[in-house]
Amino acid sequence: MAGKIAAEVREHVKHIVREGMPILDICETVEGLIRQKGGKPAFPCNVSVNEIAAHYTSPIGDKQTIPTGCLVKIDIGTHVDGYIGDTAFTRCFNPEYDDLVTAAEEALQVGIKSLRAGESISHFGSIVQRAIESHGLKPVANLTGHQVARYILHAGKALPNVSHFLAGKVSAGETYAIEPFVTQKNAAGRVRNIREAYIFRYVKQKSLKNADSKKLLSYIVKNFRNLPFTERWLRNVVSSENYGAAFRELLSSKALMAYPVFVEASGKLVAQAEHTVLIMKEGCEVLT
Repeated sequence: MAGKIAAEVREHVKHIVREGMPILDICETVEGLIRQKGGKPAFPCNVSVNEIAAHYTSPIGDKQTIPTGCLVKIDIGTHVDGYIGDTAFTRCFNPEYDDLVTAAEEALQVGIKSLRAGESISHFGSIVQRAIESHGLKPVANLTGHQVARYILHAGKALPNVSHFLAGKVSAGETYAIEPFVTQKNAAGRVRNIREAYIFRYVKQKSLKNADSKKLLSYIVKNFRNLPFTERWLRNVVSSENYGAAFRELLSSKALMAYPVFVEASGKLVAQAEHTVLIMKEGCEVLT
């Protein structure tokens, strides 16, 4: 059900994203549709433009819009009772960069076809890399697909998009998000963190001094458990006058962690495609 909802929302949003559209509208449309269809967001909708590869969601009051002629990645996560569907697509508003989108989509399909119980994680990375490089483009080496589990978005094993000497195999019954990230041939082919962070996750209970901090953390644990969230979802939990100090205490105490925005290290464009799959004895089933 989570995968079905995520797929329906993805297909709807593909047709409404346009140049000049407020990014906040995209985020809130995606998250609202997920709730209307009976799921909950597994993480805040990511809307990552051009060299931004991942982890950008609109903060409260965001005024940014989709630029003219850009490449924009929309990453959507749904959960139903903690079971997660994670999917993404790239919309290109400049034909010059269509090859990035094509390469990401083809690498995703190659990855899906290769996965079955017993598949080597190292081999998986090699075939995804070859698929991307066959287009004269470069994979983003330090972004990976990931195993998902109940209420855990990044669980255990990773699925690299480049050749790695990694031990390990995928097993029947495991669920993975496959997500190739593709950049330009002359790019660094890796991402770096910037200081901005708009997505957070509960880590563990800490001793807190502020009553509002305790109330805020209790709300976060009850509503999101170990899944990522955004401050947009915390409106009216505590008074607006006390919210800032309370949230800062949660971060400084390390009760919460922040996900920094990722940008391509040389400032080149990045495309992404993603599906969630269930590993079977023979092949895998696409859930999104």
